[in-house]
Amino acid sequence: MRALRFALVALALAGAGCRDKPVDHLQRARDATFEKRPDEALVEYRKAFDMLRHDSTPEALVLRARALKGAADVYWLEQRKVKEAVGVYRELIQQCPESPEALEARIILAELLRVYYRDLRGSIDQLTAALQRNPPQGAELHYQVAKLYFELGDYQQCELETRRLIERFATSSYVDDSLFLQAQAISMIEGRRQEASRTYADLRARFPDSELAPYALFEMGKLRSDAGEHEKAIETWVETLKTHPDPSLVQDYIARARKRIANTTAEGVGQREVAFDRARPARSSLEAVGGRPEEAAHEHD
Repeated sequence: MRALRFALVALALAGAGCRDKPVDHLQRARDATFEKRPDEALVEYRKAFDMLRHDSTPEALVLRARALKGAADVYWLEQRKVKEAVGVYRELIQQCPESPEALEARIILAELLRVYYRDLRGSIDQLTAALQRNPPQGAELHYQVAKLYFELGDYQQCELETRRLIERFATSSYVDDSLFLQAQAISMIEGRRQEASRTYADLRARFPDSELAPYALFEMGKLRSDAGEHEKAIETWVETLKTHPDPSLVQDYIARARKRIANTTAEGVGQREVAFDRARPARSSLEAVGGRPEEAAHEHD
């Protein structure tokens, strides 16, 4: 009698196991992930996916997307298996392209392609597809696309993308970043130095409190120096010293510009003392960083 009872219990347990649903495996997978048992989590996600593979109902598609996203996240976040994670993220995008999980997968996949495979074009493709879904972080993703084009050396496309971002996300916190990136891209295109300088100036006028404002002014000085306008560059950098977070860097550029001026003036050519500016000590701290004498006269007013 006791043996019969045990047999019935075993059959009941086996029957319960057969009645497991995909949601049960998903929950076990999540529990295993939380308890730092990634291999077990992957087994449960696979079981859930296999049960849903041939089910095309709306509910099954939702659960299938969750199973694939969960497995991909385990590969990436828990095991750092990039190749496996990339494969499952791609499978998720292919099988459930309209799901919220697929949108997240595209964003993660874009970063993996950029960092681990240096596939910048592939990363752009994923982010562009994500942007077509109008995600809440659209401005950030569009800015990443623009940066990728800059990294590729496609400065014209980078400029175009930043202009689109500024038009589409006019109130975004990424507008000042986009203006700065736009100016950088324009400055890399031959013959457009003045336009780049105007873009930096626009950033400073529109966002005077931006953390990028002093960097924009510093870059304006570099553009003037590149154009041979060393005196104007020095004036710009002296102004930059008031707000730039790295004044020693600015001072170094000022010193180098002053040496160029000394080396290219008639009285300085060929004179080591003049070229290295050791003959005349600075009369004030302002002159020491490249300011003009008339500016120094007002230093203690």
